[in-house]
Formats: sequence, structure tokens, C-alpha cells
Amino acid sequence: MSLRTEGVQCAGVAVEFNNDNDRESPVVKARNIPRSALIYLKGPKFLIYVSGALSMWGDRMWHFAISVFLIELYGHNLLLTAVFGLVVAGSVLLLGALIGDWVDRNPRNKVAHASLFIQNISVTVCSIVLMLVFSYKKWIEEIWDGWLTVVCYTVVIILADVANLASTALTIAIQRDWIVVITGYNRGHLAGMNATMRRIDQVTNILAPLAVGQVMTLASNVVGCGFILGWNVVSLIVEFIFLSRVYRIVPALSVKPPAMEHQSYLEKKRERRCLKGRTSSCPAPSISEETSSGLHLQKKTRIPMCIQRLRGLLSTCREGWRAYYRQPVFLAGLGLAFLYTTVLGFDCITTGYAYTQGISGSLLSILMGVSAVAGLLGTVLFTKLRKAFGLVNTGVISSALHMLCLLLCVCSVFAPGSPIDLSILNMGNVSDVGGMTGGHQRHGYRLRGGINQPLLPDRSSIHWTNNTVLFENAPAGTEPESYISIILLFLGVITARVGLWSFDLTVTQLLQESICESERGVVNGVQSSMNYLMDLLHFLMVIAAPQPQHFGILVIISVLFIFTGHTMYFLYARKAKRKPRTNT
Repeated sequence: MSLRTEGVQCAGVAVEFNNDNDRESPVVKARNIPRSALIYLKGPKFLIYVSGALSMWGDRMWHFAISVFLIELYGHNLLLTAVFGLVVAGSVLLLGALIGDWVDRNPRNKVAHASLFIQNISVTVCSIVLMLVFSYKKWIEEIWDGWLTVVCYTVVIILADVANLASTALTIAIQRDWIVVITGYNRGHLAGMNATMRRIDQVTNILAPLAVGQVMTLASNVVGCGFILGWNVVSLIVEFIFLSRVYRIVPALSVKPPAMEHQSYLEKKRERRCLKGRTSSCPAPSISEETSSGLHLQKKTRIPMCIQRLRGLLSTCREGWRAYYRQPVFLAGLGLAFLYTTVLGFDCITTGYAYTQGISGSLLSILMGVSAVAGLLGTVLFTKLRKAFGLVNTGVISSALHMLCLLLCVCSVFAPGSPIDLSILNMGNVSDVGGMTGGHQRHGYRLRGGINQPLLPDRSSIHWTNNTVLFENAPAGTEPESYISIILLFLGVITARVGLWSFDLTVTQLLQESICESERGVVNGVQSSMNYLMDLLHFLMVIAAPQPQHFGILVIISVLFIFTGHTMYFLYARKAKRKPRTNT
């Protein structure tokens, strides 16, 4: 393969991507192994990996713990957890473009440091508030007729949401921008760093919740909050030092496209339009034009400043979504977002369904570990396929593999042991408690107790995992007639992780390579908004069809959404292959 390059040009700034890695002879490599190892440990890649691992570990611990804490605070009820999830998804959906624009128009070191500081400080303060609430809960409930408790809940949710927004900004800055610059716009190095960061994410997704869960189980919630607090303080210091060093040793990080650091996205866009049509639409200003602009300025000053700011923010959001739509990889990014509308993953929905079908908590934990291994294999497959077939073809192969494995999930809907029953969708059966009446009782169990009884049992009967709540004293008789259906379901979900993560890495790198540097933040911010929007849809699906007998319908709908997403990618790949390409 040759060392030909391909450029991406935007706003007069061209960025070239190299196709291959520079290689040394085996003799030179052997002599330089000790020296190379030392250089690597001091180099930017290793520092980014360590910083990313610390950040991801803290994020995974916090996301798991905050859900558990909110359930414990509200009397073992899921209401606060649901409100928190809605607030988090809604805030990123509304503010994703603004976050990305803020990343674009500020220096890279200031963005990284500010995001890191806001995220860790928010989690630290939130942990302190939670420790106080857990320690003095009875006393707090007596103040202001219980309204102080509501204030504490509100503060916790707001701080946790701010931490999530800062984490989104940090992810866009580091994993979508810094990595591209650190690799020197080399496709091979970029694919390697993306795959390594995803492997770190997969490992921390399993180990971090287990670690903090053990602390919370063996000690208490207060100790768990203290553990998270200490981790964030140490992580903040280490990440700050490492990111600062990376910024110093990679001079290219301090260089941004012209007029980026002090202009907003809208100002840059208007300037580009002006440059395109200067002779016709942007002539030299005359006296009359200066007078009219002065009158316009006077009218503008009459508008309250808050209204002006709000209009500016709304315009930035609108232009950010337009910029996303204009990207050549728009269909690929939209296709990736469609993959978020699914119940076929190891979240609280799928694992909760498995538990109603007689799968034990210990077996679910093992299946989660196997799923993580499958995800790691997907990152390895991505690097191999990219080298052999190219990036666009890697996405096509990964899509086909993903869909092929999900056919097992479709088969599970109609296999022996499946609780699917389309007749319960009739209005006459809606009044059944949990949809468990009559002949369907063998597939689930009826909620016991009165209306005012807590949804979850006492703490001693709860087993916490990283994604769901499992009951150790579940009623007997929840086993299905056959385990064929549930076996096919999890076989499809686990094997599909290989193609899923390979496809995810493919689209991620396509976004990194195709989006010009001046719009990298705002477009990735909108992509995050799209991901959260489609993720919200899958929760709405579950709200509309919440019973185990409905799960088969949710599986079919999920596969349809995933098929639509991959179809969008196929359309993008077909369009990309028609263009003359120099890369392989």
C-alpha cells in the first residue's frame, strides 16, 4: 500500500490523512525496543489512554451509583431514576449543538481543562450532598414539611446532569478532536487509538460498577459516596497533569483554523458566505449601507440582552443541525443513531426481562462478561477489516454481521418458551395487573402488596449489578416452559456485539476524517443529540409495551430500527464508492 494522502478542506483549511503507518526494519526495531517503550510511556498516546481510563472509570462508577442512590433515597421507587434519565437525555438533546460550538470556538486546552474541572467538581459536590442526605435523612425530612428533601433531590439531579454535560464536552474534545491531531492525521494510527479507547471503555464498563458496587454492599451508601468523591479528586489532578503535558508535547494541538478561537459558529458561517460572493452579495460598504447598519444596530440595542442571547443560542442550534445535515457522512451518522433505538443490549430492560424468564443474577453477570469480551473482539475485527478492505467496506461487513446475528433474536420471539402474546394488546386485557393474569402466569409473577407498598423489596433482598436490579427472593414459578427462546435471545445479543462495535468504530472514524476541523465540535455535538434522541425512543417503546409478553414486539421493532440504520449506511457507502477515491 502506498503513502498517498487524501485531504479534507473546509473554510480554506486543508487537512490531509495518511493511509499507512511509517515502518522501520526489524533490526532497527529490535535495537530500539527498550528506548521505544520508554518513549511510549512518556508519549501522548499513553497519557491519553491513562487519562481516558481514569475518566471512563469514574463515569461508569458514577452512572451506576447515582441510579442506585436515587432508588435508595426515594423509598426503593424508580421515580427519581426515571426523572434523572429524562433530564440527562433531554439536556444533551437540546444543548448538544451548543456544547459542540463551545468546543469549536475555544482553545483545546481551555476546553479540556474546563470540562474536566466542571465534571469532577460537580460529581464531588453531588457526592457530598448525598452523604449528608443519607446521614441526616430523617432530620432533613422534618424541615419545611419535607420540602428540604425535594430541594436536595433537585440539587442532586441538577449536579449530576451538569456532570454529564461536561463529560459529553470532554468526550467530544478528546475522543473526536485531540486524537485526530495526536495521530498526525494518519488513518492507521487513528484506527488504533479509536480501538484502544473502545477497549478501555468496554473493560471499565464491567469492572468499575462491580468495584463501587462491592464498596456499597460491604460498607454503606455513605462510604460509597466517599469512595467516588476521593476517586474524582485524585482523577481530576492526574487527568489535569496528563492532558496539560499532552498539550505541551503536541504543538499541533495549540493550532486551530483561523478565526476559530474568538468567533462563534454563526460568525464563521457568515464570513464564509461573504467570501464566496464578495463581488456580488458583499460589495464594499457605502455611506447608505453604513447608515442602515447603524439604524439596525440601534434597533438591536432596544431588544433586551437576555432575548438577544436566547436568539443567538437558538440560531447556533439551528445552524449546527444544518451543518450536521450537510456533512457527506450524514447518512452514516444518522444510521449509527438509529442503532440506539433497541432493547437488544445489556441494559436494565433486557436484563430485567431475562430475570422474569428465570435467569439468575449470577448467570446474568457471566453473560455480561461474555458480552464485554465480544465487544473487545469487535474492536480487533475493526482494525483487521480496515487494513484488509478499507474503512467504508469495513462498515458494510460489520453491518451485515450485526444483522445476521440479530436474526437469532428474531427467531427467539417465536421459539418455544417465548412469552409473546399479541392478544394482550387488546383493550380488554389492559386492566390486567402487569399483564400476568390467566394463562400467562407461568412466564412472570404478579406484583404483590397494596398500591402504596414500595416497588422494590428491602435492601437485603436486592442484588445490584452494573445495569439492573435483581431480586434474590423472587417468587417461585417464574421459569418458562422452555429456555430455547431466552438462549437464542442472548446468543444473538452477545454475538451481535462483535459487528456492532466494529460498525460503531467505523462510523466514528468516518466522522473524524470527513468533518473539517472548524466544525468538528458542533457536528459531533449534534451527533450526541441524535444518539440521545433515539435512545429516548426506545424507553418510550418500553413505556408503551411494558410487560414481558410485549418484549417480543419490542425485539422486532428494535431490529427494524437497526435495519433502517444499516440501510442508511449502505446508501452512504454506495454514494462514497461512486466518488473517485485514492485511499484503500
